Amino acid sequence: MPSPTTRHFTATGFVVHGESTLLHWHKKVQEWLPPGGHVDPNEDPVQTTLREIKEETGFDVEIVPTQTEIVIGNLEQVAAPHSIMIENVVDKKHGKHQHIDHIYFTRLTGFDSIPTSELAAQNEFADSNAGWLWASLDDLQSETPFETPSGELRTPPEDVKILGSAAIKHISDN
Repeated sequence: MPSPTTRHFTATGFVVHGESTLLHWHKKVQEWLPPGGHVDPNEDPVQTTLREIKEETGFDVEIVPTQTEIVIGNLEQVAAPHSIMIENVVDKKHGKHQHIDHIYFTRLTGFDSIPTSELAAQNEFADSNAGWLWASLDDLQSETPFETPSGELRTPPEDVKILGSAAIKHISDN
C-alpha cells in the first residue's frame, strides 16, 4: 500500500488594485505567484492571507467575499475562499508533498494609485530588487511574459492567470 501524501494547509491572496493584481517571482518555485504561505498553528486561512500579504509586501488589504455569507447567529464564520487548490510541491525541507491552498481575492486599502516603491520585499523567496510587479487583466489574458530577476521572460502559470483575471474582474464589479 502506498504511503499517504503529506499535506500542508496554505493560503494565497490575489491583491487587486484598479485593473491589476500583484505578483512576485518566487525563487524556489521559479514562477510568478501571488503572495501567500503556510497556515500557522491556531490561525485560520483568512488570518494567514492577511498576515502573509503584510509580511511579504508591507501592504494592508481586505478580503473581498466571493459568495454571500449565510447568517448564523450562534457560530463565528471565516470567510470562504474563492477556491481551494491542491498543488504538488517538492522542496529540500519537506520533500514531495501537497499544499491545500485556500485562494482569496483581496483589495489593496489605503492607496489611490498603484504603489510601486512601497513593496517591503521581505519575502525570502522574492528578489528584493526585481521580484514584484503589477499584472494587468490584459497582461494575464494575453499571456504577456514578464522579466524575471535573472532576465528570462516567463508568463505566470495557468492557475495564476485564470485566478488573477477572476480576482480583477470580481473586484472591479464590486
